[in-house]
Amino acid sequence: MTANLPTSLLLNGREYAYAAIREYPAQLDAPVNGYEAKVLDFVRQWLNGTQEFTLTTSGSTGPPSPIVLRRRQLEASARRTADFFDLGPGDRALVCLNCEYIGGMMMLVRGLERNMHLTIVEPHADPFAYVAGDAKFDFSAFVPLQLKAVLAAGHAARLDKMKSFLIGGAPADAALTQELQPLKAAAWLTYGMTETCSHVALRRLNGPQAGPTFRVLPGIAAGQDERGCLTLRGDVTDDQLIVTNDVVQLSADAHTFEWLGRADFVINSGGVKVPAEKVELVLDVALAEIGQSRRCFVAGQPDERLGQVVTAFIEGKPLTETQENDLKTLLAARLGRYEQPRQFTYLPEFQMTATGKLNRAATLRTL
Repeated sequence: MTANLPTSLLLNGREYAYAAIREYPAQLDAPVNGYEAKVLDFVRQWLNGTQEFTLTTSGSTGPPSPIVLRRRQLEASARRTADFFDLGPGDRALVCLNCEYIGGMMMLVRGLERNMHLTIVEPHADPFAYVAGDAKFDFSAFVPLQLKAVLAAGHAARLDKMKSFLIGGAPADAALTQELQPLKAAAWLTYGMTETCSHVALRRLNGPQAGPTFRVLPGIAAGQDERGCLTLRGDVTDDQLIVTNDVVQLSADAHTFEWLGRADFVINSGGVKVPAEKVELVLDVALAEIGQSRRCFVAGQPDERLGQVVTAFIEGKPLTETQENDLKTLLAARLGRYEQPRQFTYLPEFQMTATGKLNRAATLRTL
């Protein structure tokens, strides 16, 4: 490395020279915790040219499972993102996602490949609480839960000093999207998965480019199967076809798409197929309008007459009778007869995956 490029990274407030990390753990002169050890071991492998990495999928839509990704796939993903966001030597990246999963790992790879200054902190609700107050960053990635905590803690100005930042791992609800509107820094919602080495499409949430469609990154071939679900192929998939369960409205040129929901989240109520995630979007907005911004989701619950009944699950204490009636009025005006939730179930707390995604199955098992 030349003198003007970073020769070390910052991990939980402590500096580690890349020369020492190459020899990790032989050159380590102080104890590290379990998370720090995993980060340093990955960086060691990357610096020493390891060609294959085994990760675990997040488990938000099925059991977590191991997957092997090749170095060339990770390099291609890092290159595409860095080019899109104009990231280069000397830029400063805050890495606050779990680096054991693809979102955090790719933040490390981007920084290493583009010679960026890396500041890494263990995943916390508000990562800015664990970095120096005067530290400035050009780029980062957050899950929605973190971003809400960052904004609630009054750190909007620190976000605004960035070129751009990513939001991934879960949908950005209406309340969060609204909070992002005053920011000058570009907020981008990501679409991707472990199998595609993180995101392959981006959707702008604020500013003049904001809209409902995802933009497929250059070099990624998008298509649809007979169900209308998105298919993907490119260097990040090692040129293997990835067939998703995400139903999309794909543009004629296959450069953009609107996400409609997961094919396996369809509720069959009395023979009518109801897309749960469509109802969730309306429910989320309606809750915000009655002053009750909360996490929510929709699922089918067994019913003797209909087979399944559309049920809304809302986190927190039950709404008052007046609030629930107001909510039902809004939903009735915006949803079809069979789409409207027949039941409202309140849970003290939803179950989440290790990457901050809603774990529907685990949450339903708590009933």
